[in-house]
Amino acid sequence: MFSGMSNHSVDSKGRIVLPAKFREALGERFYLARGFGNACIQAMSAEQFDAISARISELPADKAMALQYTFTATAVEVSPNASGRVMIPQTLREFAGIEGDALVIGMNNRIEIWSSKRFEQFVDSQKDVITEALGMLRL
Repeated sequence: MFSGMSNHSVDSKGRIVLPAKFREALGERFYLARGFGNACIQAMSAEQFDAISARISELPADKAMALQYTFTATAVEVSPNASGRVMIPQTLREFAGIEGDALVIGMNNRIEIWSSKRFEQFVDSQKDVITEALGMLRL
């Protein structure tokens, strides 16, 4: 299970060092892909990627194809180098608006990599939803 948030920099070659505890949980090879409905990059273990891909295949053809174009087609298998750095393809960096600084966020069964600015904008846009969800939890 992934949790927590940390600031990281993306170097000029598009590489980022993910937290060691995240790299260990993701395994020696894992996947990066567009976020589901958000302008971020998600990272998940090969097992998680395979499980989601299998579930997508079970959907009606039009819905499966839409998700394959936006999720499966954008996914790339990566492995950290000896320094723990992972290369984020330029297309994914552009999609997420990541240009130097990034937030790495634990999201239970996956992690997300966000532009710091876009993440702040997203959280601000979710204030009403957060308030409603907290009310539902009675917190």
